[in-house]
Amino acid sequence: MHIPDGIMSPPVLAVLAGVSAAGLGYAVRRANRELDEATVPLLGTMAAFVFAAQMVNFPIAAGTSAHFVGSALVGITLGPWAGLVVMAAVLLIQCFLFQDGGLTALGANFFNMGILGVGLAWGVHRLATAWLGPRAHIPAAFFAAWLASVVPAIACAVELGISGVFPIVPAATAMGGLHAVCGIAEAFVTVVALDFLRKVRPGAVYAAAATSPAPRAVPCADPQSRPGPSPAESSGNAP
Repeated sequence: MHIPDGIMSPPVLAVLAGVSAAGLGYAVRRANRELDEATVPLLGTMAAFVFAAQMVNFPIAAGTSAHFVGSALVGITLGPWAGLVVMAAVLLIQCFLFQDGGLTALGANFFNMGILGVGLAWGVHRLATAWLGPRAHIPAAFFAAWLASVVPAIACAVELGISGVFPIVPAATAMGGLHAVCGIAEAFVTVVALDFLRKVRPGAVYAAAATSPAPRAVPCADPQSRPGPSPAESSGNAP
């Protein structure tokens, strides 16, 4: 799904770069407010995992490729803002060190795999677990991960079609169809990784905290908290 340099039109690149820059700037500010010391190591772990998984590419056409995206995994695990920061770091390293995705297309790649992928996966999973309860965590994550693989691929095809690389409908059919198949594998890997994380470090998973019920208030049983005698009772007991 990485788009190289030289195939997308400058107006499309400019629009996607502007949207991506604004989205990443907002995500960084939100992540700085929400992250704590316990979550920071998980960011590095997620970035390393997604980086390694995205290095396995399957060429499609016009320089594009299909691969494990990881948007749903980081979005559901870390939340949308930290998830966007992780995806930005992965895409930057791939672009500058391994020439996987072009520099001029960096905004488009971040928009597709970051803003669309992370935001869609987190939103779908959050809504599903809110409506159906925490027990729907695994099937909701599976569907969210599959959707976060297919929709960005179709968006990538539409962007290339608008740029005049090839017709939109055949491109969307090819990209969407291939990622619909690849998305099943990505969904399976995502739910296995999420299930493992919830068992090992449930407090570090964003979805676990978001869907867990709030603790019920327990009445205070401290004898000192009992109300004292009223003034009438005090006067009636007086000698």
